Amino acid sequence: MATTTIQPQTTVHHDDGHEHEHHEGNFWTTYVFSQDHKTIAKQFLITGMAWALIGGLFSVIFRLQLGFPEATLEWLRPVLGGWITPEGKLDPEFYLSLVTMHGTIMVFFVLTAGLSGTFSNFLIPLQVGARDMASGFMNMLSYWFFFLSSAVMFVSLFLSTGPASGGWTVYPPLSALPQAIQGSGLGMTLWLVSMALFIVSTLLGGINYITTVINMRTNGMSFTKMPLTIWAFFFTAIIGLLSFPVLFSAALLLIFDRSFGTSFFLSDIYIAGEALSNVGGSPILFQHLFWFLGHPEVYIVLLPALGITSEIIATNSRKPIFGYKAMVGSMMFIAILSFIVWAHHMFVTGMNPFLGSIFTILTLIIAVPSAVKIFNYVTTLWGGNIRFTPAMLFSLGLVSFFLTGGITGLFLGNSAVDIQLHDTYFVVAHFHLVMGSASFFGMIAGVYHWFPKMFGRMMDDRLGYIHFWMTFVGVYLVFFPMHYIGIAGFPRRYYSWTNFETFSGWTDLNMLVSIAAILTLSAQFIFMFNFIYSIFRGKLAPANPWNSTTLEWTTPRFPQHGNWPGEIPTVYRWPYDYSKPGAKEDFIPQTVPYSETPESNLKHENDLIKLEMGSGSGVVTGNGH
Repeated sequence: MATTTIQPQTTVHHDDGHEHEHHEGNFWTTYVFSQDHKTIAKQFLITGMAWALIGGLFSVIFRLQLGFPEATLEWLRPVLGGWITPEGKLDPEFYLSLVTMHGTIMVFFVLTAGLSGTFSNFLIPLQVGARDMASGFMNMLSYWFFFLSSAVMFVSLFLSTGPASGGWTVYPPLSALPQAIQGSGLGMTLWLVSMALFIVSTLLGGINYITTVINMRTNGMSFTKMPLTIWAFFFTAIIGLLSFPVLFSAALLLIFDRSFGTSFFLSDIYIAGEALSNVGGSPILFQHLFWFLGHPEVYIVLLPALGITSEIIATNSRKPIFGYKAMVGSMMFIAILSFIVWAHHMFVTGMNPFLGSIFTILTLIIAVPSAVKIFNYVTTLWGGNIRFTPAMLFSLGLVSFFLTGGITGLFLGNSAVDIQLHDTYFVVAHFHLVMGSASFFGMIAGVYHWFPKMFGRMMDDRLGYIHFWMTFVGVYLVFFPMHYIGIAGFPRRYYSWTNFETFSGWTDLNMLVSIAAILTLSAQFIFMFNFIYSIFRGKLAPANPWNSTTLEWTTPRFPQHGNWPGEIPTVYRWPYDYSKPGAKEDFIPQTVPYSETPESNLKHENDLIKLEMGSGSGVVTGNGH
């Protein structure tokens, strides 16, 4: 039976190596209804990748409308049917549906479930030294609730009235009145049902992640010896557990307004000159509820990507991560502040200017821990023996997007400036760079880096380099020009802008953005080919292809359910012992005791032990080792 061992600074659970040995199962229990965290991670990944392609295709379709407003889209009629007008144009209501579904898919199904669901599931047990998640059954349910949510959302795409079309924020009254437009009918109902299922999935996963990190760490794995990836997943799970129930309540109240005659979000509504009976509600209340989840959601998708990037940059710089404690502290500070800045999305709602100034100050403060992370990444890279693997390139791309997109956040965090820019393409450029593209690059970097551990094979580096450069250049060509047209007042969410003479000068730039979007999406098919081909035909991976120090690389090449045969390894050191003076190799795994280091380095190691035992610090010492 599992026993509980108490060691300095941590309480851990350590198996005797037999209770969770792999047992042969049939196809269904091994690959479909599996309780193995590694299989569940792959299920999240494959589903998220499928949704990413769908969401990307939607964006290309509406970019065709925006970039080539005079061109005919008749050639899309076999696919879109009646959503192409007799004149060969995209139907305006379907355009709004495409924007709604693109945002919903990318934010929730790709960057939340696809990113966090994949890597939290895959890495938490492997990097903390656990046989599996705290509850394998709950973990399995987490994926299948996500799958049901995906199925409901997918079905809504084929409704004759179209999918939901209230924007990804589904603001009432448009979303609360089924008779408002076609997309406010059954499509919106299915959107709400899908999101309810998705939230259940997220909460089940979050409870599991938190419990596993706190209770299932192996012997010696104190909190200060955890990789930054685990810290990121841990804080992400806490944020999700506290914020997603608020969105659930908003969706529930919206269903009441739509189906049971309540007026939580409706008041004094007229449709076609007829007054509805709803009184006393406030659509602004929905915005408060939505953005109380919506802004933490930014960090629910960003923090896992930043944690992955921390691991990859340290590994491929062959240097200890700079400022371990500062990195953990910045993530904790971001997690706290993410709950008290939500109303900066609502500066244009007519809020009290004094309240606006409070949210402005809090919003600008959150830039500080973000800047700490950028500084620490650059300092880790400085003087390093850098290996430019595809994973490293995508991590550096994330740092670039996080910096450039974050700087524009300083403009939008100021209420006086935001009021002018809020409904322009400046906002689209900002959040696609700092949240969408940065998080997507973190996800792709994680796939390239941990693919050998997931599938036992290597992805092709040459295709990875092509994928990176096409995507990196494409993303900047898509979103950087949007800052300029946004400052010029170019409105977002508009189906057509050709009726406005003042915007006619931006025709060529809009065309460039649409062409770049098509090229960027095409690059993802290179990745898909590389991914699928490498699963079956890729070169067999060595046990530790990147010479990393963390625990997941101590498992067999094809780990079974239970991860380690026999005893789980004991941890002795923090996870970033790279390029230590006197060591035979330029990395020392966490499982190597201090006593096994060269005599010339023993004094330094003893000093580090005293530091860890005395102050609880796992950080790099002053001389950088």
